[in-house]
Amino acid sequence: MTRLKDLAIAAHGGLDRWRQFEQVSADLVQGGVLWAVKGQAHTLERTTVTVGLKEEWASHAPFGAEDRRSRFAPGRVALEASDGTVVDELLQPRANFIGHTLQTPWTELQLAYFAGCAMWTYLNMPFVLAWPGVETEELEPWQTEDGDWRRLAVRFPASIATHSAVQTLYLDGDGLLKRHDYDVEIAGNTPGAHLISDYEEVSGIKFPTKRRIFARQPDGSFGRDPLVVSIDLSNIRLG
Repeated sequence: MTRLKDLAIAAHGGLDRWRQFEQVSADLVQGGVLWAVKGQAHTLERTTVTVGLKEEWASHAPFGAEDRRSRFAPGRVALEASDGTVVDELLQPRANFIGHTLQTPWTELQLAYFAGCAMWTYLNMPFVLAWPGVETEELEPWQTEDGDWRRLAVRFPASIATHSAVQTLYLDGDGLLKRHDYDVEIAGNTPGAHLISDYEEVSGIKFPTKRRIFARQPDGSFGRDPLVVSIDLSNIRLG
């Protein structure tokens, strides 16, 4: 019987095809209430993100000002001028969030860290399930109006910077991602339910282009008000 993680990877294009590429870029339009709560209402409202596929790194450009970009890696986050000059940086950035709640404002470097690790996770999913140290376990199905979704618990090693060590994926009968649950550890373990839709195929890989994130309740349910984060992707390209 095919393991659920293998079904998911195959449904999105397969590891052989994925491993032919080094990075993926996409144009983003982002909304939702989170950015204003964090004091960064417009910094990444419209931007382009690029993430690595073989190592964990990400960059948003522009980052606020047109001549600035971010550089994220698990152990360092920086803001750079367009010529690569470092404007500001933060080493071991995750420790900088200790004591944060959902309402704690973010500095630009903290925003760059969150946006970097979030978009790296999203754009590498489900292929990151094949990374060393990532463990998965199938859970009982989740009932929806469109039929049952299979569920996969994912445990990430400490070497991967992401929302939380344990996350849950929901997949339809074809193995495509439909929902992604996690607790945002750097924002007081705020629980999120992340809905995924509107797939496009790019160079043989399937990418969802519409993401909507809501506050998750203890029983796994969620309401659609407020909309915490919206992410719309376009012009996706692999290289």
